[in-house]
Amino acid sequence: MKVLALIPARGGSKRVPGKNVRDLAGKPLIIWTLDAVRGVEGIVDVLVSTDDPGIAAVASSAGARVPWLRPAHLATDIAGSVDVALHALDWFEMQHGTVDALLLLQPTSPLRRRESVEAGLALFQKCGINALVGVSPVSTHPYWSYRIEDQRLISFMPDAPRDVRSQDLPPAYMINGAFYLITPECLRSKRSFVPPGAQPLVMDDPAEAVDIDTEFDWRIAECLACGVRS
Repeated sequence: MKVLALIPARGGSKRVPGKNVRDLAGKPLIIWTLDAVRGVEGIVDVLVSTDDPGIAAVASSAGARVPWLRPAHLATDIAGSVDVALHALDWFEMQHGTVDALLLLQPTSPLRRRESVEAGLALFQKCGINALVGVSPVSTHPYWSYRIEDQRLISFMPDAPRDVRSQDLPPAYMINGAFYLITPECLRSKRSFVPPGAQPLVMDDPAEAVDIDTEFDWRIAECLACGVRS
């Protein structure tokens, strides 16, 4: 199986400025993701899509392929991950031939484990899956989630039982953003990394679900990353 790993790393983060190259427990954030897939069997190349020369320089020096800076229309706050991925995938296949799957790895999920990546690739190949998505157990069960309407709490699941102990709740999962694996055909036809019929890669380690979007997320990742490095 030939897999292209793609790391989308746009510059200009507003909530955590410069986060993709900011030092996390001794190395730039993006390098955590590069290290997780470096040398993994089946991955034929690791391509970084960025609009930022600084990110490009850091990624290139660490061995990633950074053949261009992302076009301006794909570097905005509203640019979709599918369009970014297809731009990179189309370029790579034109230059280097077709691949069997595209592995999208967000650099904001630095604590994904190499073992999880390898397990996902093995499951994908063994079962002939079109799309495999990383999921983690939810921290707040949907039975116990509410919205506020007219200053009143309204359950998102009004028919859910209220007298269930937490340990008896049915398992619930969230997409964690750490792992998306999909065939090029499925991505091009469905234009989604989570198309109908996508299958889950369950990632039970809570650290793998950390997705850095705020300074608070960064502090959590930093504490956990220091434990990983020690």
